[in-house]
Amino acid sequence: MRHRQHTSVVAAVLLTAMTMGVPSTGWSKGDRSAQGTKQDVGVARGIVKAVSRAVLYAQIQGRVNQVPYKEGQRFAKGATLVQLECDKYQAELAAAAAEYEGKSKTFLNNKELAKLNAVSTLDLEVSEADAKKADATRRIAEINVRGCHLDAPFSGRIVDVMVHEHENVFPNDKLLSVLDDRSLEIELVLPSTALAWLKRQARFTFIVDETGLGYAAKVKEIGAAVDAASQTVKVTGVFDTLPKDVLSGMSGSAQFMGKP
Repeated sequence: MRHRQHTSVVAAVLLTAMTMGVPSTGWSKGDRSAQGTKQDVGVARGIVKAVSRAVLYAQIQGRVNQVPYKEGQRFAKGATLVQLECDKYQAELAAAAAEYEGKSKTFLNNKELAKLNAVSTLDLEVSEADAKKADATRRIAEINVRGCHLDAPFSGRIVDVMVHEHENVFPNDKLLSVLDDRSLEIELVLPSTALAWLKRQARFTFIVDETGLGYAAKVKEIGAAVDAASQTVKVTGVFDTLPKDVLSGMSGSAQFMGKP
């Protein structure tokens, strides 16, 4: 009797599980259809990036005199972004230049004397080496003086200011992060199967999440390799016309036209 009751309980549990439905591994038919539809219309996620972007570092040790630009401000190529105190380095350059001038004159004089056999070959060679050494010291001093001011490598905008006036910085300290917001590109990640139909110059519409608007674009480059783990390939696109309301870092979806 007890055996029959136990069998009935087990059968009831199994029947309840079948009725409620046990979660299955993988997609249901509906899920698979949705995934297939998404790939069929040629949609891929992407992010907007600046072609030119850089973090600028200090080349010398010194106190910061000026940081004329703040975050978000625009600057022109060649503009001074950071100015360091330079009196010490300018004095070192003046001393090195004077030393080089004296050594150079000594060497030139010994060259003339050598024509008259009035100086030994050793003295001539030593004076030449001294002049070269003084010239190298002078050029190092010139490099240090140039390091007193950090000039913009391109036109663009300030992303981040990492130093303030009156602070002391050392070589390889981060000072500024900058980018050129007038040369943007779109970095996409597509499944590797897209290589069957994707070509350079293929056109697509990039819908930016932040603005909700679509912008005409085209494929500029296709990645040279497929990522073996994710089976994806990187694709770079460019806008037909640079949008005024799109910033580096914005993300969106690319809808490809005429995908087979």
